[in-house]
Amino acid sequence: MVFPIVGGTQLTGDFVTNSLRLNDDDSPYLERSLSSPNTDKFTVSCWVKLSGARSQIANIGKRLTGEAGDNRSIDIEQGSTGRLGISAYNGVADSNVAAYNSNTGEGALIRDPSAWYHFVYAFDTGQGTAANRFKWYINGVLQSGYNTTTTPSQNADLFDSSGSGFRLGRAYNTESRYSDMYVAEYYYVDGQQYDHTYFGEFDNNGVWVPVKNGQGAGGAITFGTNGFYLQFKETGTSANASGIGADTSGNDNHLTPNNLAAQDITTDTPQNNFNTLNPLVPHHSIFDAETEGNTGLSSSGVQLRGGYMGSTIMPTSGKWYFEVNILSISGSSDRTGIAIPRFESVTGDDHIEGGDYAGFTVSTGSIGRVFVTEGSSTTETDNSEYVFNGASVAIFAVDMDASTPRVYVGKNGTWFTTSAGSGGNPATNTGYFEANLSTGGSGFSVGARHSAGSSAAQSYLYNFGQPAYTISSGNSDANGYGNFEYAVPSGYYAICTKNLAEFG
Repeated sequence: MVFPIVGGTQLTGDFVTNSLRLNDDDSPYLERSLSSPNTDKFTVSCWVKLSGARSQIANIGKRLTGEAGDNRSIDIEQGSTGRLGISAYNGVADSNVAAYNSNTGEGALIRDPSAWYHFVYAFDTGQGTAANRFKWYINGVLQSGYNTTTTPSQNADLFDSSGSGFRLGRAYNTESRYSDMYVAEYYYVDGQQYDHTYFGEFDNNGVWVPVKNGQGAGGAITFGTNGFYLQFKETGTSANASGIGADTSGNDNHLTPNNLAAQDITTDTPQNNFNTLNPLVPHHSIFDAETEGNTGLSSSGVQLRGGYMGSTIMPTSGKWYFEVNILSISGSSDRTGIAIPRFESVTGDDHIEGGDYAGFTVSTGSIGRVFVTEGSSTTETDNSEYVFNGASVAIFAVDMDASTPRVYVGKNGTWFTTSAGSGGNPATNTGYFEANLSTGGSGFSVGARHSAGSSAAQSYLYNFGQPAYTISSGNSDANGYGNFEYAVPSGYYAICTKNLAEFG
């Protein structure tokens, strides 16, 4: 897995505190009308953590009234293959627009759900040298060598300025297409072509990191008439109190949020990367995890072998806390539920049984069972307290520093014990289950298990500190990271790269 920002080694310090989570099932996007924008010279810079098969990163232009399917725009998107592309439609002839083929074997493959990527798209069609009219940087590296590349003609307009707008998260060319991604540090610069050095730098470990405006090697940014800067925090002038769409450039060019809510602002950022589920892990087709920024998971049907979905961060040491909001659970299976397995080997889409799984699963079925499986040997514990239903929150603490890793489980703020119901406490080492979660340095993963002889269904929202649902109380760990419904036990921490660098 790739964790591009592990610690705060950059000289400019940590300042990226928020991101915006876009879930395409909600049809979310930000939009703003543009007043006579520069159509031949502009820059887009943003940090993106992808969580779906296709995402709209920048869409500038307009849809033509009365012309079905028609528009005049330039669209920057992650294609279905995981490669990035830039295209324009109808406004100016396609041949005048910079185009990178996103669906063939050339170019950067952008698909790691654990990684934050930095993109800079810089246009100036007035440049005499064709190669300088469009520059595209990924993590500080100028892109080249694509099998299909079209350079704009000199002084070409890239979109129609009349009645144009800007969208983040929704396309103009195909308006039913929305984004699945986290986005942070979003710049739109009107009338200037800036390179990557204005927005980032390589830190002391050779990792590309964000810099504050004016502290990069390029200098300070001039935003232009229509320019804006989205940090996804309240400015005091934005009509949206959550900070969604608030422009912090000083221009007050705020964007209007559509189908977005306060919980879509998260603290998962390129300077502190939080754990999520990992849809790239081989898994059974009954699972769907590409929702809510890879924190939502559901499964349904019959699956006797126990399909499993894993996570992006797998700690081998340290003490960790997370929550799972159980939206719904149905069926009588006692082994369909939330899983914490050792991630050692993966074979096909089934790697829970047959010796590939050694870990811990809490049942959310009607029996109320916790079981620890070691290869072909399983220890089961039944208790009425272990029953999880919809509208309940499961709480977990995992101690990887114990000689045999310990797993604590509870419900709605109350910790269980191994035999007598409630009364456990991770802070005092009371009520734990032992499970072999670390062999060969593989570490533990987090996901779900579906093992049912008859039809069963489950739907969860995982909260590693960046909840995709409303938190009524709000609790962080001792380092101030995470947003949880219940108090984090003393000595335990949210699963994020800042904590991993310190305690993992």
